[in-house]
Amino acid sequence: MKFVHTSDWQIGAPFARISDPYKRSLVQQARIEVIKRMGAVAREEQAQFVLVVGDLFDSPSADKGSVSHACSAIGQVGLPVIVIPGNHDNGGPGSVWEQDFFRREQAELAPNLVVLLEPAPYELDSAVILPCPLLRRTVVADPTEWLRAPGAYKDLPAGKPRIVLAHGSTQAFSGEWEDEGEATPTTNLIDLDRLPDAEVDYVALGDWHGTKQVSAKVWYSGTPEPDRFAKGADNDPGNVLVVEAGRGTPPRVTKVRTAKLGWLDVSYSFADDSELPKVEIQLASLLGQRANEDLLRLSLDGVLGIEAYGRLESVLESLEARLLRLKLADRTTLAPTSEEIEALTQCGGDPLVARVAGQLVGLSGGDSPEAADARVALRELYYARTQEAGR
Repeated sequence: MKFVHTSDWQIGAPFARISDPYKRSLVQQARIEVIKRMGAVAREEQAQFVLVVGDLFDSPSADKGSVSHACSAIGQVGLPVIVIPGNHDNGGPGSVWEQDFFRREQAELAPNLVVLLEPAPYELDSAVILPCPLLRRTVVADPTEWLRAPGAYKDLPAGKPRIVLAHGSTQAFSGEWEDEGEATPTTNLIDLDRLPDAEVDYVALGDWHGTKQVSAKVWYSGTPEPDRFAKGADNDPGNVLVVEAGRGTPPRVTKVRTAKLGWLDVSYSFADDSELPKVEIQLASLLGQRANEDLLRLSLDGVLGIEAYGRLESVLESLEARLLRLKLADRTTLAPTSEEIEALTQCGGDPLVARVAGQLVGLSGGDSPEAADARVALRELYYARTQEAGR
């Protein structure tokens, strides 16, 4: 039998670092649109059901709009969608899963949605689900502890594959995902070594936002639509896992790409003005003709002359308009070229400008605030002279 393993949808995430409200709404909408693509994958692969291993919502008190939107999209999947609460949308009294509004929308829009709030076997025609729901944001006990109790597997059907759902970190791999430098402690620790290996056929994990194989039977699916810039080359968000499982046989796992938005990372150091066109070519290759489909973390340093620095500002202005978000770290230093310095300091028609320019050039070296001010003044002076010469 086949199923789709996914997690960490985090519907309703605020994306507060995207300042433009319209662009922020596009990123939020992408988290709904990916549900339709996951449903298409499940139907194409002839999967029996879809598993969402925690954090379907970004909050245990998800707003009503997010609830309705998510239920509408889930209802169109056309297959059972089986969910456990994670640390973001943890269960328990007062949580979204217990609210009358959610239950009404679930019944009307997503009758195929099954929420497992109890650590007890849930039997389907083709498999047995062993859920380990989080009823609080953090728990001290291992969420899979109930699967180690005597007799936990005694009454399970012999021929159906057994699939564990758990949301958290493992001893082999930390499931926490840092959000732009905000470190979070390791919690909800899952001890895989204490699970009876022969009794389970697949362990579906959530919490880490990248696809990750922990062992032959244990996988993190990652989030199906990335929601932040990845940390490290081994992070691989934006996928779902199609799993073929049988009782007592190794699972076969296939990664399928579902992401639409690009979360890009570019770093460049300018040796001189000739480097700027190379950056423009690289960015054009990454972005193509797209607009409002990418987020870019751009780190720049090195030196550029006055003309080139002005061109860079135009490039950055276009990026701000075209991107959903530009996260910029620009440490580029303005360093006038010899030709630009000569145009200012050898200004025979205006000795005052030449003298001031010479003083500014002398002050512009280094990293002091005075040097930075001198570079800005040089630039303004250069543009003023250029405009005057053009008249």
